[in-house]
Amino acid sequence: MAQTNSTDLMVVQDLIKYFPVKSGLLQRITANVKAVDGVSFTVKSGECLGMVGESGCGKSTIGRTILRLIEPTAGSVFFEGQDIAKADTKTLKAMRRNMQIIFQDPYSSLDPRVPIGESIGEGLLIHGIRNFRERNRIVVDMLKKVGMEEYHSRRYPHEFSGGQRQRIGIARALALRPKFIVCDEPVSALDVSIQAQVLNILRDLQHEFGLTYLFIAHNMSVVEHISDRVAVMYLGKMVELTGREEIFREPMHPYTQALMSAIPIPDPKIKRTRIILKGDVPSPLNPPSGCHFHTRCPVAQLDVCSVKDPEWREVKPGHWVACHFA
Repeated sequence: MAQTNSTDLMVVQDLIKYFPVKSGLLQRITANVKAVDGVSFTVKSGECLGMVGESGCGKSTIGRTILRLIEPTAGSVFFEGQDIAKADTKTLKAMRRNMQIIFQDPYSSLDPRVPIGESIGEGLLIHGIRNFRERNRIVVDMLKKVGMEEYHSRRYPHEFSGGQRQRIGIARALALRPKFIVCDEPVSALDVSIQAQVLNILRDLQHEFGLTYLFIAHNMSVVEHISDRVAVMYLGKMVELTGREEIFREPMHPYTQALMSAIPIPDPKIKRTRIILKGDVPSPLNPPSGCHFHTRCPVAQLDVCSVKDPEWREVKPGHWVACHFA
């Protein structure tokens, strides 16, 4: 586990989330999908921590579990020193005012039968702001912060484009003035030009309100643009964590190196040496023993990697890797 200090807003220790698989007439648990399998990291106040990895590696599950939208199987999640995993309903409600999420699909996360002004203001009502005029003032203010107008608050979700709906999701997350926001692939479904607009809005709002982000994404260029540090996930485990410039300049884990080699260079005269991984991603129902990556790793030594789980260790100041040979 990484050493913590007073600047850490959130501390995640040995987080585990298994989804049971039931079968038979009595629906007994016969196996577990190991979506998140012992992940530890910290998020510093005011930073943007990018989280990348292949589909199904557990990124979104981590984001939802640390907010307790999904209950963790084991582990601890501390937000400003309070353990979210052990908080009762009343305490968790108070803490959630400071923790919000921007969902990946901006349409399904909005109620199609409710004007977007009411969707944005719902959290304000739940957290005690009963005065309609005060709620409406905050809703209009948040809409203007994301580049929309007051009259938009009376329209329904189907009347907006994908980029506008994502702006609405950002406004809703900001309405309570939280300290921490999980951005769950907020630009993956948008056109490139709209992605840039949304990313710039997120950056501007981060500086204006002093926000802290956990930014989950597939696109390495997006992560490079917005993140201060980058965490790399593979099959439910974190394999590397360090600063943005460090990880793009000198990735140490073989999986991170393969990811970096796949980033296109916008210059036809420059050719990057691709690292092609063999085989497919193993199933989280039955992950490989030892290092989960050893079945595809180009430098694996089976007598070690297939037997022993690599230690999560700091190989350089601020550079954490889970690899026997990093």
